[in-house]
Amino acid sequence: MKHILKLLPFDGYSLALIGTVVLAALMPIQAGWASAFSVLTTMAIALLFFLHGARLARETVIAGITHWRLHLLVLLCTFVLFPLLAMIMRPIVAGLLSPLLATGFLFIALLPSTVQSSIAFTSIARGNVTAAICSAAASNLIGTLLTPALVALFMGIQTHGGDTMAVMRAIMLQLLVPFVAGQLLRPALSGFIARNKQFVTMVDRGSILMVVYGAFSAAVLEGLFRRISVADFGLIFLFSTILLAAVMTISLMVAKKFGFSREDRITILFCGSKKSLATGVPMAGILFPVTQVGTIILPLMVFHQIQLLVCAYLAGRYARDLPASDDGQTSSARSTTLPHAEEPSAT
Repeated sequence: MKHILKLLPFDGYSLALIGTVVLAALMPIQAGWASAFSVLTTMAIALLFFLHGARLARETVIAGITHWRLHLLVLLCTFVLFPLLAMIMRPIVAGLLSPLLATGFLFIALLPSTVQSSIAFTSIARGNVTAAICSAAASNLIGTLLTPALVALFMGIQTHGGDTMAVMRAIMLQLLVPFVAGQLLRPALSGFIARNKQFVTMVDRGSILMVVYGAFSAAVLEGLFRRISVADFGLIFLFSTILLAAVMTISLMVAKKFGFSREDRITILFCGSKKSLATGVPMAGILFPVTQVGTIILPLMVFHQIQLLVCAYLAGRYARDLPASDDGQTSSARSTTLPHAEEPSAT
C-alpha cells in the first residue's frame, strides 16, 4: 500500500483531506451535533497552536530574528505582494466565479504563511532553516492581527459580527494566547513533545480535518455542491496556479536582485509563497458566517494542494543541486538544518 501511495501525486494527508470533504458531502454533521462538534474543534485548534508554541525553541528565535532584511522581504511577499496580485486578478476572478468563491480566492492572499511545511521544505532544499522558523512564526503571529484588517480593507466588507476588535480578540484567544502559553511552558514540555511526535502530528493534522469536516458539513447542508460546477473547480485551479507562479517568480527575482545568498533565497521562496490552511480555516470560521465558510475556504484548499505539490518538486530539485550555493558561498544554516528524512507537514 505504501508503494502505491508513493506513486500518487498526493501524500497521505492530502488524501485524508479529500476524504474528509467526501465524507462531509455524503454524511454532513447534523444540526443537533453541530454545536458540540464546534466546541471540540475549537479546543483542538487551541491545542494545535499551543503545541506550535511549545515546539519553537526561543534560542532559535533569538538566533534568526536578527536577519531582518530576509524577514522583511518574506512579510512583504506575504502581506503586500499577494494581495496586490490578487487585486489585479480580481476583475477576471469576480467575472468568472461566484461572489463567495471570488471572496475565497482573495482571502487566500490575505493569510499568513505556513509554519511546518515552510520549515520542512526549506530544510529539504538546504536553505536557511533558522530564518525560516523565525519568518514563518512571525508571519503567523502578525497575521492573527493583520489578516482581519486586510479582510476589511481589501474586501470592503464587515467581518462576521460586524466588530473587527471582537474578531481580533476571538482570534487572539483561540490562536495567539495558546501559542504564547506553549512558549512559556516549553521548558516543561519539550521532553514530552520529543517523545510523542506522533501525538503532535495527530493533533496538527486531525484538528484541521475536524475544521474542514465541520465547515463543509454546514456548506453541504446549504447546497454547496449544487452551486459549484466542474468548471468552477477548473477556474480555481487555474487562478491559484497563476497566483502562486507569479509570487514565486517575483520573490526570487527580488531576492536575487538584493544579493541574498542561495540559502536565503530558498527560505524566501518557501516562506513567502505559501499560505496557511491551518491558520486560514479557523480564521475563516471566525471572520465569516458559518454557512459561507465551506464555500469560501474551497479556493484555499485547492491552493494548498497546489503549493504543496509545487514546493515538494522544487525542494527536491534544490536538494539534488550541489551543496554549495550557486554564487560560491556555503550554507549559513547547515548546522540548523532539520533531518532530511523528515516528511514535510501538510499545514
